[in-house]
Amino acid sequence: MRTYDIIFILDERKFEDGGEAFAKDVAAHLQSLGAAIKSKQGMGRRTFARPIGKITSGIYWEFIADLDPAKVALFQDKYRLNANIMRMQASIYVPVRQAPRAVLEDSVKV
Repeated sequence: MRTYDIIFILDERKFEDGGEAFAKDVAAHLQSLGAAIKSKQGMGRRTFARPIGKITSGIYWEFIADLDPAKVALFQDKYRLNANIMRMQASIYVPVRQAPRAVLEDSVKV
């Protein structure tokens, strides 16, 4: 098992509930593959830096889950051709490390 960070960008025109029902479907699919979901977070509507076609924003969802590496392709295949999903990415999760407090305090001094 490895921990993966899975990000979805949904077409906001096709979801009236902010993607809640979609997120439940994704969570159920992950669990059916034997994944343990550590975190599920709706990140809301965000504007793109550059439009995708004529679309300028989308709804973001992030999942952090422990999943068998052999099943990642099976997970992605279910959503690969879904027209409601603008982008999807599954990458190995690397937790963000914070600098020690002393380093942060020294960098603030002017």
